[in-house]
Formats: sequence, structure tokens, C-alpha cells
Amino acid sequence: MQPVVVPEPDGVVRVVGVGLPGHERRVAMGKLAAVVREAETAAAARPRWTWDDTNRWYPALLSAGVRVERSLDLRLAHRILRQSALVTWPEPDAAQPGRWDGMPPAPLGAGDRDEPAPLFADLVSADVPEPDPVAELQVQNAAVAASPAAGRLRLLVAAESAGALAAVEMYHAGLPWRADVHDAILTEILGPRPRGTERPARLEQLAARIRAALEAPDSLNLDSPGDLLKALGYAGVGARSLRKWELERLDHPVIEPLLEYKSLYRLLTANGWGWVDAWVHGGRFRSEYIVGGVVTGRWASRGGGALQIPKSVRRAVVADPGWTFVVADAAQLEPRVLAAMAGDETMAAAGRGTDGRGADMYAGIVASGAVATRELAKVGMLGAMYGGTTGSSAQVLPRLAKAFPRSLAFVDEAAQAGERGEIVTTHLGRSSPPPGATWHELQAGAYQDDAGESAAAKARSYTRSWGRFTRNFVVQGTAAEWALCWTASIRRRLWALGEAPDAAGGVVPEPFSARPHLALFLHDEVVIHTPTSMAEAVADEVRAAAGEAGELLFGDFPVRFPLSITVANCYADAK
Repeated sequence: MQPVVVPEPDGVVRVVGVGLPGHERRVAMGKLAAVVREAETAAAARPRWTWDDTNRWYPALLSAGVRVERSLDLRLAHRILRQSALVTWPEPDAAQPGRWDGMPPAPLGAGDRDEPAPLFADLVSADVPEPDPVAELQVQNAAVAASPAAGRLRLLVAAESAGALAAVEMYHAGLPWRADVHDAILTEILGPRPRGTERPARLEQLAARIRAALEAPDSLNLDSPGDLLKALGYAGVGARSLRKWELERLDHPVIEPLLEYKSLYRLLTANGWGWVDAWVHGGRFRSEYIVGGVVTGRWASRGGGALQIPKSVRRAVVADPGWTFVVADAAQLEPRVLAAMAGDETMAAAGRGTDGRGADMYAGIVASGAVATRELAKVGMLGAMYGGTTGSSAQVLPRLAKAFPRSLAFVDEAAQAGERGEIVTTHLGRSSPPPGATWHELQAGAYQDDAGESAAAKARSYTRSWGRFTRNFVVQGTAAEWALCWTASIRRRLWALGEAPDAAGGVVPEPFSARPHLALFLHDEVVIHTPTSMAEAVADEVRAAAGEAGELLFGDFPVRFPLSITVANCYADAK
């Protein structure tokens, strides 16, 4: 059953396809949760709710205590299908940008969550017509059915939509965060919380040392990159930029306090007291994930930086009483994905290791005799996937190419396609964007009769850069697809575990008050907040989900996706 949620004027929702085919129901916005709950609890119904945007409808359902098992997010699916080289649209204008691509994800946490977020017309402009979900579903179904990779595309769209459900659920449940512990961390590192715009004591001390080392006046603004670079120049430091790696190469008394100042200033601005005031409420940190926010399909975040929680403040992430965290991350995900995509059984065998489980693929590469040390194996594989052509990476790549020719040829072919201006595609069907106007202008300029060597060199440089992008796109994008399938499987399995009878709900909202649930997602790492009594069962399901994700993408190809799993009451103790 695939009911479609259609917004109508005057606060009415039309639900198409509930029950018998063609059946429709019209209900007030506030009654939608009851309709969804009824369908979700019906025996053997298993509805796949189809709507324009998960962010727009799901928060209100969760606030009413209603969880959705499956959905289809038409906005996310349209973006994938319109850009995929594996899809030919049945209607000439159906794939044009603007119909659905101009539709931004609805903002979470804005206003009263008892009602759906604003509709598309409210988010964009009054003269943009509301998209028709029923018509869009028909177009998408026809486009997928006509594709030679229909099965893979259906999996990708389903996984992307499941990711959208998980993202809203993580926002709803929140990540436990102790504001008092965070304050103690900042006070320990920076000194007591300053008043107004004053600097913390430790930064003031470092600022004084920096000015003294540069013989600069007290008026020097250390937070202005331009002013600071000028002061470094006047003092003869020789810094061409303020990048950490460049400063570390210089020998001057200002370097040590300047590097510490930069590190602490970053902590203050990114995760200082102002961050806690803005993003931690009721013992929970909530940051909105943007599913598929990166061109490769990786997630981005909006507000609070959920994907960049520094280790220095993770001591503030403390599980609720009676609860704990299960933290799992995939070991060397991208090289394992590369081996599977390339059909490279030799590299897959290195990933399994001598015990068949292969917790460390780089150690397996060393054991294969390809390179002498784990560090060289890591540097070489990163160079292969990201286009490293200098230093240790360049020295190791020929040996890796000899040991694992299928894998190295696979990424080389993706790079060469990019250099030719072609599109590359992930395993399930997400395609890279074509190179932009600058690429074409530089290529055309290099072939002009009066083009000099500088124009040709610039064109070659830009071409190689785009090749590095496509080289990595196929691997990073497919790794993101594995992570989506892993997350979707975890989400389903956690719900199937049921409730813990001894769970103390505390501030965990319904429908997760006594259930394990996803609390944080970091590309190849998940943090699950679970009743302590269920931690072992949760860890088992997370491992099983990794195996399921591998089978969904690569069938019976013998690649393993081992996990590092830790159970801890504090996120900092899981690393």
C-alpha cells in the first residue's frame, strides 16, 4: 500500500490510496496522525507513505507519538532520478529543474511542531504552484521502470527516503547533552565564562604573548586574518598563510602561542558557551541533518554542526540514567566499497584478513605483501581514491596497482572519464554533475590558435582536478549508499527489538521513551541511545545491519564490513 499525502487549501490533507486502490480520504491537518496511526497498526498493511518532503510532515507525526515504518520522499527521489545517467524521463519537461528541484527541505524546529512545516509555496514564493505528489509519483515510477538499472535505483530511492525518516527521528529524540559538563570543559580549557564580548582568560594570556613575540601594539586584532598576516610579515616570520601545516614548519617564538590561540579560538566560536545557549535545550542537542546535502550523497547538517563534534567536548554527551550508548563505526569503509565495486577479489581477501573477519584492511594489505607498513598501505589507498600524485602516495601507488589491478584501474577509469568531461555514477545510480562552464571555457581556450602555454597548462590543471573529483565520487558516493542502507537496517531492527520494561524514559520523547534509537550519524559512524539492558542486543543488530547493507549492494561478493563497537555511558569513552 502506498498512500500519497496531498496538501490542499484551508488546512486540509487529501490521502490518496488508503485501503482499496483509488480510495481517498480528506482530513484536517490535525487528524492526519490518527489516519497514519491506524494504517501503521493495521495487520499486514506495511504502508509506504509518499509525500513531497519528509521534513514537512514527519515531525508533527512524531510529536503525536506516531512512527512511520516506510516512506517515499518525492523531493529527494526526484533529485536522484533527474541527475542519474541511468534514467531517461518519459516526459521531456519532467526532469527540468524548478518543478521539484527548487523545493528546499522544510526547516525543522521552526515553530509549533503540532502542525506540519510550511508548504512549498510558503517556502519559495507565492507564485510557485504547489507540486502535485500524485502526478510526480507516476512520473518517477515510469522513469525507474524504464531504466536498465531499475532494481538498483529503487533501492537507492528507498534508502534515501529511509535516511530522511532517520534524520527527523534523530532531531526529534535529540542527543543527550549535559550543559553543566560542557561549561566545566570550557572553564577548564579557556577559563571562566567571560562577560559580553570579552575574551576568556586563556585567550587573553595567549594574545599578550603573541603581541609581545611580534612586538605588535595592543590594538592588533588577532581575529582578523588580514591584520595578523601583516603583523607576521612585519616581524619577519615568513608565513604566507595562517594554515596550521604551514605555521608548524616555521621557527619563531610566536608560532607556539599562535597555534594554541587558533585552536582555542576555534573551540570558543564553534562549540563555546554561545553554542550551548543556541543548540542545547532540555538536556538535548538537536541539529538538523540535510540528507544527500553533499553532491556524492553524503549528509550535511544545518545548525550546530552535528557532523563535526570535536573530541574536546564529547565528555558532555552523557547517556540518561538507566541508558547507555552503543557507538559503532565501519572500518576502512571506502577501500572495502572500492574492492566490491571493482570486483577485486584479491583486495576483498586482504580486507578479510587471516581470521576471515578483517578488522583492519590496511594490515591485510601489508600481509598480502603489497607494501611494507600499515601507514604506507593507508597512504597509498587514500592516494588511489583521492588522486594523490606526490610524496609517499606516488611511490606506493605502482605497487598497489600491481597487487590490486582491478581496484586501481576502476578509479583510474573514473578519473579519466572526468578528465574527458563525462559523468560517472555510483553503484546504485547517483550520477556526478557535469563539469561547469569554466571547464568548457578552459578546454576551448586551450585549443585556440593564439593560445599560449599558460592557457594549456591551466586547462590541464583544471582537467586533472575534475578527474580527481570523479575518481573519488564513485567511491565516496557508493560508501554513502552503504551507510544509508546500514542506517535504514539499524532503524528497522532497533524498532523490532521493542521496549525495555525497565527503561526509565526521562527526557526521551515518545515514541522512543523505552526503545533504543539512533541519536547521532557521522557518515560511517552511528551513536545509539539505548536502555542499558538492551545494549548487547543492540550491538548484535548493528553488526547484522552492516552485513545486510553489504548484501543489498553487492550480493554474495565476498567483501566484509567489520565494525568497531563500544558500549559506554559517555561518548568520549567510546573512542
